[in-house]
Amino acid sequence: MRHFETDKKPTSGGALGKSHYHDSAIKQVCGSANYIDDNPEPAGCLHGYPVLAPITAGVITAIDTSAADALEGVVRIFSAADIPGKIDIGPVFPGDVLLTDKEIQYHHQPVLFVVAESHDIARQAADLIVIHCDESKAVLDIHQAIAEKRWVRPPHSLQRGEAERAISEAKHQLKGELTVGGQEHFYLEGQISLAQPNQDGGLFVQCSTQHPTEVQHLIAKVLKQPFHYVTVEMRRMGGAFGGKETQGAPWGCLAALGAYHLGCAVKVRLARTDDFRLTGKRHPFYNKYHVGFDDDGLIDGVDIEVNGYCGYSPDLSDAIVDRAMFHADNAYYYPNAKITGNRCKVNTVSHTAFRGFGGPQGMIMAEQIMDDVAAALGKDPLEIRKTNLYRIGRDITPYHQKVEQHVLLDMIERLEQDADYWQRKAKIKDFNQHSPIIKKGLAMTPVKFGISFTVQHLNQAGALVHVYSDGSIHLNHGGTEMGQGLNTKVAQIVAQGFGVDLDVVGITATRTDKVPNTSPTAASSGTDLNGMAALNAVNIIKDRLTAFVIEHFDVSDKVVFADNHISHDKGSLSFSDLAELAYMNRISLSSTGYYATPKIHYDREKAQGNPFFYYSHGVALSEVEIDILTGENTVTRVDIYHDVGNSINPSLDVGQIEGAFIQGMGWLTTEDLQWKPNGELASAGPATYKIPAIGDTPAEFNVTLYESANPEATVFRSKAVGEPPFMLSFSVWSAIRNAIHSVSDYRYAPPLDTPATPERILQAVTAAEQWLLDNEQENDND
Repeated sequence: MRHFETDKKPTSGGALGKSHYHDSAIKQVCGSANYIDDNPEPAGCLHGYPVLAPITAGVITAIDTSAADALEGVVRIFSAADIPGKIDIGPVFPGDVLLTDKEIQYHHQPVLFVVAESHDIARQAADLIVIHCDESKAVLDIHQAIAEKRWVRPPHSLQRGEAERAISEAKHQLKGELTVGGQEHFYLEGQISLAQPNQDGGLFVQCSTQHPTEVQHLIAKVLKQPFHYVTVEMRRMGGAFGGKETQGAPWGCLAALGAYHLGCAVKVRLARTDDFRLTGKRHPFYNKYHVGFDDDGLIDGVDIEVNGYCGYSPDLSDAIVDRAMFHADNAYYYPNAKITGNRCKVNTVSHTAFRGFGGPQGMIMAEQIMDDVAAALGKDPLEIRKTNLYRIGRDITPYHQKVEQHVLLDMIERLEQDADYWQRKAKIKDFNQHSPIIKKGLAMTPVKFGISFTVQHLNQAGALVHVYSDGSIHLNHGGTEMGQGLNTKVAQIVAQGFGVDLDVVGITATRTDKVPNTSPTAASSGTDLNGMAALNAVNIIKDRLTAFVIEHFDVSDKVVFADNHISHDKGSLSFSDLAELAYMNRISLSSTGYYATPKIHYDREKAQGNPFFYYSHGVALSEVEIDILTGENTVTRVDIYHDVGNSINPSLDVGQIEGAFIQGMGWLTTEDLQWKPNGELASAGPATYKIPAIGDTPAEFNVTLYESANPEATVFRSKAVGEPPFMLSFSVWSAIRNAIHSVSDYRYAPPLDTPATPERILQAVTAAEQWLLDNEQENDND
């Protein structure tokens, strides 16, 4: 029996390939979509809040809780000594401490946990507690961490060919470096958890998390209980972007600690400023490259070093820096390559997953190399990009995986023609020659992004499907809904499998007692994994129903599920009638489903393997304007082609592409994380940290889905769409560099760290003007 179905017949119709709004959309627009903080609090619910360290590095010498103890409404103050089980809640490697009782490793690190009768009293009490410390010198500079070899995990390298020899023998060589800024997740719903004892002697926890299973397991370990003691539920999140993959766990654990000791519900909700201070960000990086190339700009060899600014603990940094290394090639073939990744330990909050999971910080190096090579040779950057694309015969990555699908050249050439690349380029060059203040830039950049968790065991999923006797369907799966439309896509897959309308399928909250041992909803794998698991459950039930129909009606095996009916040789009946008939004949109408991604493997010792099941592709063309007196920039037009395979839901896919692009544009232009000299986060709110506003959206924004069936056997040959479009925003950064390049009459392209704030753009413009002045004086002297 075949329990996985990957191809959708062109004439099969059904729920797939149609635009449906996601399941919470109407509720969200009407304001009736409940999040954890919207739900009625249980009777007697208490509120908890962490007590935060006042320094960045040092040792606790004494704690004075007397003022807090005297405050009316304070119930209990918990310390590390009150934790019955594990204090370390590191998701993969140890190092993430729930409550510290001695060493302080970053500013605002949680030391105690106050539980009180209200949220306001708990916060007030936490502020009254005095923590005495012996302060030591903090390490905040990544260059110091590199020099002192301060790592949260050991370095790792990829190598293919002989990079050093190839570079030294190349006709041309270049060196460069780039500081890449981090990024705050800025989800609308902050970190929140509610834990309460259940009637069976365990705990029921509602947590805004991308990884309910991990929260379940960590709470159980903290309380020294079996996993079944804890049930975690997650219905919907108000955004996450990776910031709730591991970062939701501490607040679930603290709420559970309070509920365990006090025997009542305890709720933890971080204030927005503390949410900024206490949760990890996208890793800042400091990267370097050395490249050798020929007169045509064809790369002979590269030596790339990526350095992740990890914070005080490992968290997910090992895998994040791995992915930065895996994507340092982006879409380009390096015949000889050495790529090294360092995981730098510094005294800040531990940085964590963010859309792209390290891929953007590595991939931007490939785009810098292409731009720099083009500038050095006086060629158009798009020609250099096209020259170096992966193609047949030039298709092995630095980690020795073969690139099987080659669609990028076609996508680029289509976009060149449809968006008038060369005509616009000529007009912009002419404009810049006659415009003394405003300079325009244009850039087209591709994306090749690997799909799969780089940690192999996470590439699995489960689902639960019930068909009730009236023909309605209950769907539960291990993925979490954070606004991306995952529930809707998986429901469409279930509806397609049974040949019924989408509204027949009901979706319920993700719960660890329904689908166990789930993976996080991350790595763009939500639909790939959970959709396939749900389809597996559907097909198991269909096999039972098909066998029943054949026997009951004495027909052949040509049984078709479509249009809310089941057809066979002698007639048809509605799906609801079949469900009732099967129930009356004692046919099981429920099944679990399971899926594990095939073909993936990676030998870390050899630094070789196939870490990705397939690649998603995209191409973006961005046009920008910069003001060389103020450094301000405006993105005026964007054209995107993005490869989604067979789209399950086109409108959701377009929404993900648009949102990812704007979020990436913010990362590269306006979102500037800053720490004070004492290690405290300075950009701790929207007054000092600027995400893109609606006015920053390009005036002309064209998105086209490039549909081509996934060559790999994914669910109905679709492709992941959550993370890959984020990197399309590199076209904005490259276009800004192109505009700055025009200041020197396209003869010198200064480096441009990210985010490209007005200050950094002005610095680059000044560097270009100074280069031009120096060279004119040189020519005059000659």
